[in-house]
Amino acid sequence: MEIRGALARLRRATGLPVAFGGLVEPGRRHVRISELSGTFTPALSSLAVTSGNGLGGKAVALARPCAVTDYSVSRQISHEYDVPVAAEGLRAVVAVPVVVRRRVRAVLYGALRTAVPLGDRTLGETVQVARDVEQALLVRQEAAELLAAAGPEPGADGWREPGAGDQRERVREAHAALRALAPRIADPALRAELLEACALLTARQTPSGAVRLAPREVDVLACVAAGATNAAAAVRLGLTAETVKAYLRSAMRKLGTRTRGEAVVAARRAGWLP
Repeated sequence: MEIRGALARLRRATGLPVAFGGLVEPGRRHVRISELSGTFTPALSSLAVTSGNGLGGKAVALARPCAVTDYSVSRQISHEYDVPVAAEGLRAVVAVPVVVRRRVRAVLYGALRTAVPLGDRTLGETVQVARDVEQALLVRQEAAELLAAAGPEPGADGWREPGAGDQRERVREAHAALRALAPRIADPALRAELLEACALLTARQTPSGAVRLAPREVDVLACVAAGATNAAAAVRLGLTAETVKAYLRSAMRKLGTRTRGEAVVAARRAGWLP
């Protein structure tokens, strides 16, 4: 999903007519081209690009962007993939690696069917799109790690009941961290997916209809439930301390409570918090 959306953004941002890309397959040293945008043929579809080979393989090996003005005659790259590239009629090509935690996870390509130098703006926009994909993949990885760290056991009713003591606190900390990650995600589908994962950590996946809390009110209460001060919650959520206080006061009013602790308890009873 991230690659497909990134290719559309890449073409819009750069004006390049062709974009394609794919993920580095787990346990292997190659990128599998899985998504094509603006192509005329299926020549590049499912192509496995080995690290070090061709333009994309060079980008993987060096973990940095690489570009050529005329692919078929360039002396900067090896030419294992000349046939599919020529079948699509590509000449000027840029390949940008997507690097997450110092590991190349994917490669995005943009291309022209004419042999002209790709300018700094085109290269910069392509790199920016790759950075957006890096952020999305990092958030997904962090979310998976937080859910795994919570370690709850499945219950008969589908609610994953946490254990006592420190395990329950890990669930609450994971919930707060996931809620804090969500606003950083530009992709609405990925953001919704992450919030659905948050819901798996609460006793009720559908909170009680008696109390309707705004998303930011839940975010603030999740931080408070994990033991954060207003100042710490502000840093985690990218808000000011005064804004955190305002959300907290609003949530307390809706929940009919007078203290932070009472608000957390009421929110848990309503199914908003684990």
